[in-house]
This record gives sequence, structure tokens and C-alpha cells, in this order.
Amino acid sequence: MPTHRSRHGGRAELGQNDLHDARTIDAIVRLVRRTRGPILEIGAGGGALTRPLATLGRPLVALELDEHRVAALRRDLPDVDVVHADATRHRIEGRTRVVVGNLPFHLTTPLLRHVLAAPVWTDAVLLVQWEVARKRAGVGGSTMMTAQSAPWFELRLERRVPASAFRPRPSVDGGVLVVRRRPEPLVPTADRRAYGELVRRVFTGRGRGVAEVLARARGVPVGRARSWCSAAGLDHRALPRDVTPQQWAALWRSGRPT
Repeated sequence: MPTHRSRHGGRAELGQNDLHDARTIDAIVRLVRRTRGPILEIGAGGGALTRPLATLGRPLVALELDEHRVAALRRDLPDVDVVHADATRHRIEGRTRVVVGNLPFHLTTPLLRHVLAAPVWTDAVLLVQWEVARKRAGVGGSTMMTAQSAPWFELRLERRVPASAFRPRPSVDGGVLVVRRRPEPLVPTADRRAYGELVRRVFTGRGRGVAEVLARARGVPVGRARSWCSAAGLDHRALPRDVTPQQWAALWRSGRPT
């Protein structure tokens, strides 16, 4: 592959930690093989995932910011649509059904937000920082971002990937995060923005337990918020991180303004 410096910066600026571990590559491709439809790869890099993905016989678009790598991939993989683009700004098109990629670790959160905001795809297999993968999958409790997306997506931590699987070796391990869009959302899509704002206010608000914070967020008596928690099968003293996707949806429906 080319060794020339990209006009967008060097490997550190581009977050180029290439995946070279064959077992991890095989595991990701196996997960993608279980899905259907056209594939979008984010951060093709040197093509470690692009090449085996191309053998699946499905339409494949590979995004890459480094223009030298783009040129090399276009030469080596003429049947792949290699696009020179910034993945954080690239619109995920309507034909895309599967998103896959070894995401640059320093761009994990903005890329995850960008992917989750796209309305068309059904499955994603993403290699991200280990701690990010754990948090997004709700290991040890839900995060605000996970709770905001949970009514529309199921997130699962598939496996840990050691730092030695990358070149150059990063300072942290990676994790394979599997995301599937729910066939039927727990909250109407039209309510997504308002629902996300409620979750934000509960996660960042003051109070001893969900009911107190929810009462302030909704502007209702604490007793009413406690009854909402009870109806959702939730202890009113629970913390936001302990609320399940189904309980968040029930709380939204109970306190939704009419």
C-alpha cells in the first residue's frame, strides 16, 4: 500500500490503526455474512476488511479519507465502489443495509452518532474502542447515548480485540459492537428528538432516583412520577443507568404531553 502522507494528515491524525489479526477479520466477516443487502464499509484503510467483504458477492461501498489508499484500493478492487470521503459527513444512502468498519478510535463517538442517525440500514458490525463498546452495549449499566438510541436499536458486545491486533498498536484494546435496528421501535420515530431530550434531562438532572429527576423534567409532582415508575416495573429510587429500553419507553408514554 502507499506510504505517502495524505493531505489530510499522517496516520496519527487519520486514526489509521490497521487491523491485521486474521481471527478478528474472519469473525467480523462471519457476522456480516449473516446479514442481507448492500454493504457500506467505513474506513477501508489498507483493505483488510474490504477484500474479504468483496468476496461475499454483494454490492459494497468502501469509504476512505486517505487519497493514496483510495487510489490503491480502486486499482486492486475494481468491483468495489471505493469512495474518497469523510465518513462523519458522508450520507448513508437508501440502498445501504449493513454498515461495517474498523472505526478510527478518536472518532468513535461522532461516527456512532452519525451511523445511528441514518434511517435506512438494518445491521451494523463496528470495531471500536473496548470501553466504548462496553458502554454502548450497556455492560455495567446504560449510558445516556445508549438509552437515547435503545428504542430503535439493539446493541450487543460481540468480542474483545487486543491492541496487538492492530498496526500500529494503539494504547487500548478494541471491541466488536453489533447493532441491529428493531423491526418495531419502542418509541415512535416522530418522537425521537423529544424522547432523546427527556433522556438527557433525566441523566443530567438532580434528584435521588429516577422518579425525583423525572418529576422535575416533566414538571409534575413526585408522586405522579413514582406512579409512572411503578407502572413501568421500575423502582422509583433506581438510577438512570438501571432503566431498561422497555422501561424508558413506558416512562415516555406515561408522561408524554398531550
